Amino acid sequence: MKNEELIDIIKSYDGPKLRIMEVCGTHTHEIFRLGIRQVLPDNIELISGPGCPVCVTPVAFIDEAIMLALEKGCTVCTFGDLIRVPGSEMSLAGARAQGGKIDIVYSPMDAESYAAAHRDEQVVFLSVGFETTTPASCIAVSMAEKDGIDNFSLLTANKTMPKAYEMLKDYVDVYLYPGHVNAIMGNSECIELAKRGVSGVVSGFTANEILSALAAAVIKVREGKPFFVNAYPRVVTDEGSPAAKSIMNKYMEAYDCEWRGLGIIPGSGRRLKDEYAAYDARKKYALPKISGKVNKACRCGEVLQGLIKPSDCPCFGTACVPTHPVGACMVSGEGACSAYYQYGGEL
Repeated sequence: MKNEELIDIIKSYDGPKLRIMEVCGTHTHEIFRLGIRQVLPDNIELISGPGCPVCVTPVAFIDEAIMLALEKGCTVCTFGDLIRVPGSEMSLAGARAQGGKIDIVYSPMDAESYAAAHRDEQVVFLSVGFETTTPASCIAVSMAEKDGIDNFSLLTANKTMPKAYEMLKDYVDVYLYPGHVNAIMGNSECIELAKRGVSGVVSGFTANEILSALAAAVIKVREGKPFFVNAYPRVVTDEGSPAAKSIMNKYMEAYDCEWRGLGIIPGSGRRLKDEYAAYDARKKYALPKISGKVNKACRCGEVLQGLIKPSDCPCFGTACVPTHPVGACMVSGEGACSAYYQYGGEL
């Protein structure tokens, strides 16, 4: 269907206020970039959710990484977005300024290769992300096993989305599910969520794919019962990726995990199983339990729950800007605050 036809369907919605949460940070940015919010009727509101892995990584995780770099003498390998995320006292950039060895890599396999080439260093990869990136961390551990690399480990902050969907369901009418997550995990969990009253549509990332998902939501909402729609069938199947799910299940297990701003969500985290403790940085370096101190001025937690827009935070655009972020949502390239700042706030 052409974009103009999809927009007509969306604009035809004449029901009560419809809150659609685009969970994925990439969706948030693309919706702004493509001007999709500008074609929505007043009774459809798009809100941003907790689908940015950097944004939901808790302060304590940053503190742990800094401890590994400054106190344990480890080489910490990380994706670039994490470098400037504030911890309790400083960011990883601050730790690097104090002499910590913090290296940016593009994959966990790069970190494993670095460890293989630098056997005199203890290398820790900061494993952050959802179902889309977790398999790569598991592959890196399998590579280290095969290569006999004993100076490589993961500090995990891996998470899965379905438990967060359930936690936030009372604030949302329909979820715009991230297509890349469902491409890995398949649709079974979302189908089960619909049976429990949680509605959602899987979307791709082009203008036509996002508009198709929004139009599907409008059509299904009119039926008056919970639903699931796969509006991204060229990529997403019911089965997902058996290989990716298999390697995650081999190396990792579920546990009760902390999300920045959301607290502990039962069963939402993924960590290495006990048989792979040699690759678990928390166990390998006997890290103490760290609580982490959140900047009370930052309202990222409410943004991540869709309770407020980034522009509702008093720090937004003043004390908190991309060059001097107060919270993770302004740091990350997928963060809602960075999207609102980049594309003009309320547009």
